[in-house]
Amino acid sequence: MKDRVTRRDFIKGSLGTALTLSLPGFGFSHLVAQTLGEKERFPDLAVVTDGDPVSMTRTAIQLLGGMKRFVSKGDVVVVKPNMSWDRQPEQAANTNPQVVAEVVKMCLESGAKKVKVFDRTCNTASRCYQNSGIKKAASEAGAEVSYVVDAGFSDTRFPEGEVLKRWPMYKPALEADLLINVPIAKNHGLTYLTMGIKNLMGIMGGDRGKIHWNIEDKLADLANFVQPRLTILDAYRILVKNGPQGGSLKDVQLKKTIIAGTQIATVDAFGATLFGIKPEGLKYIVKSSKMGLGEMDLSKVNIKRVSLE
Repeated sequence: MKDRVTRRDFIKGSLGTALTLSLPGFGFSHLVAQTLGEKERFPDLAVVTDGDPVSMTRTAIQLLGGMKRFVSKGDVVVVKPNMSWDRQPEQAANTNPQVVAEVVKMCLESGAKKVKVFDRTCNTASRCYQNSGIKKAASEAGAEVSYVVDAGFSDTRFPEGEVLKRWPMYKPALEADLLINVPIAKNHGLTYLTMGIKNLMGIMGGDRGKIHWNIEDKLADLANFVQPRLTILDAYRILVKNGPQGGSLKDVQLKKTIIAGTQIATVDAFGATLFGIKPEGLKYIVKSSKMGLGEMDLSKVNIKRVSLE
C-alpha cells in the first residue's frame, strides 16, 4: 500500500481551489510521504537501449519499480507528451506515439480510472494530434485524448518562483492525481535542447512568447512548481538540428534510447549527454538541480542500464 497524498485528496481538504493552486509544486512531492528505503531499492535513472519503443518503455518503468509504484487504483492520470508540431514520427519533433501508448497502457494496467493525454500545440492542434500519430495510438491504448481549451486555464501563483511569479496553468493537469511527463529529446533554437523541463510549457496558457525573456530561470521555476512524479524521456529518435520543429530527416538520429526517472533535472542531465552536451552547460538544468529537482552530476547518480539487443 502506498503512503501518499493524491492531488484529489489534497484539494478536497484545502480551503478552496484558489488556495490550492497557489501552493508550491502541484506535483505535491514535498507533501507525499515517500516509501521508506525507496531510494535504496530503486535506481535514480533507468536507461534502456537497443530495442523497440514499446519494449524499452516498459522495461525502463519496470526498472524503476513498475508503474504501480506511481499509479494507485482509481487515479486520474495525465500523460503529457510533446505533440506541438505538425510532423510525422520519423521527423522526431514530437514524442514517439508508441512510447505514449505504452505509458497509457501501463497506467491502466496499474488501476488508473482514467488516463488523459493533451498538449497545447504550436501548430494547428488537429493536425499535430493526427500527424504525430499520438492521438490514434493513445486513444487505441485507452486514453482520453482531448484538445487544450482556453477555458481550462486558471491564473496560478508560483509561491516559490524566483522569476516566474504567476502564470495561467491548465486545470486538468493540476487536478489530476498524477502527471507523467513524456517528452522527446531534441534540439531547440533558444534553449539549445528541449527535454523534460521545457516540455512542461505545454500546460501553460497565455502568451508563452513572454517566457522567452530570461527563459532558463523561468523554466526552472516552472519545473519546481510542477514537479512531475515521473519523467520518461523518448530518445528513440532525436532531432539534432533545426529544432524544435525540424522537418528534414537529415536532422534526425536514431538513438534507440529511453530514459526514465523521478527527478526531472537528472533525466534532462542524462539526456543532454546524447547530444554531446555537458549538463552544466544548460542553465535551466543547473538551476533546477540547485532547487532540489535532481542531481546533475551523473557520477553521483545510481543509473541502471539495460540493452535489449
